[in-house]
Amino acid sequence: MVLVAVFGAALLVAVLLSGLAARTVLSTSLLFLVGGALVSDGFLGLIHISPESEIVAVTADLALFAVLFTDGMHVSFAKLRASWRNPARALGLGMPLAFAGMALVTHYLVGLDWTTSFLVGAVLAPTDPVFASAIVGRKEVPARLRELLNVESGINDGLALPVVLVLIAAAGPTAAAAEASYGSIALELCLGLGFGVLLPLLVCGLVRFRLLGAEPRLQPLLPLATGIVLYAACHLTHANPYLAAFSAGAVLATVAPDSHQAFEPLGESLAELAKFAALLVFGALLTPQLFGDLSWGGYVAAILAIVLIRPGSLLLSLWGTGIDRREKLVAAWFGPKGFASVVYGLLVLQAGIPQGQEAYTLIAVCIAFSIIAHSSTDVPIARLFHVDDLIDTGAEHSPRAVPETKTEPLPHART
Repeated sequence: MVLVAVFGAALLVAVLLSGLAARTVLSTSLLFLVGGALVSDGFLGLIHISPESEIVAVTADLALFAVLFTDGMHVSFAKLRASWRNPARALGLGMPLAFAGMALVTHYLVGLDWTTSFLVGAVLAPTDPVFASAIVGRKEVPARLRELLNVESGINDGLALPVVLVLIAAAGPTAAAAEASYGSIALELCLGLGFGVLLPLLVCGLVRFRLLGAEPRLQPLLPLATGIVLYAACHLTHANPYLAAFSAGAVLATVAPDSHQAFEPLGESLAELAKFAALLVFGALLTPQLFGDLSWGGYVAAILAIVLIRPGSLLLSLWGTGIDRREKLVAAWFGPKGFASVVYGLLVLQAGIPQGQEAYTLIAVCIAFSIIAHSSTDVPIARLFHVDDLIDTGAEHSPRAVPETKTEPLPHART
């Protein structure tokens, strides 16, 4: 109950400060992260959470599921077909370069074996523009820049997941266990995709029956009920819930646009609350001991991941495109590590692989640095594009291919 009280207090403070956050380097994401750290064992000692605590895995799991479900609902296949080239280069070339670059830095600076080093690279490969809401939510910012950040961040979570799972299996204690895990991974991914496509189609088919259908007041609850059933079905059958969530959101938005439109405000609010809860819990894990366990090489690797590896890999992938230099630099900088990396990092820790603890420590510190760096720079950079009315950041939901949810639930906040 103490954790609930802390969350409520942090949410109240975030709402009261949201107007200020929209105009300054302050961000609601950072508030929850710092709030979680302050009440943890490392400082005030009000809550006692360890990486192995069930609440950590459950909160992160729910947050990522909610984010991917709402992300999938913003898939615009028409826009994706019209402007796929730059995001495809970022995903097809930039993401592998960042993946490999992080693996090299991890191996030589932190001393992890090659398999675990590539695992760290895969976990930190996904990006999350939720910390750049002053950029991706404004019409003053060029559409191709917004679309590049949104499409890249929405798809790279799903692309990284199979790689993370395979590398966890490869880093396991025995070859036999790894071989068995490969088959399980394939089955989980196939089941997740199948559930994510079939369940929304089944629900939409039921709605078309003459005697069935939701009245307008309850229509927003139809996608919510679908998501709840999907989440439970995935965990009961060991299907992959993240692939299921994203595919289900995309299918619902395609075959039931009215339900999507009715659900959007509620879905964004629920996803926002889940993200804030996950940030609070993650912040509670950022104790002085965790930072003390990381070597100097680990700190150098975390800084390089933010200021060199991501920017360099994206700039190389966009070489020769028509994007001007300012837009390229902004896109290269905004490669923050978000909720997918948190969840995948916990998977690494809980897998029991030989160097899992060292890998998780590096991942956690890198995510914390990224949240601080990127959530505090989106407003200053937004002003480069003459975005002056930042108080309404996030109020307009820009057309997204696969977005991270922004601040619709808190219209004047900046996450």
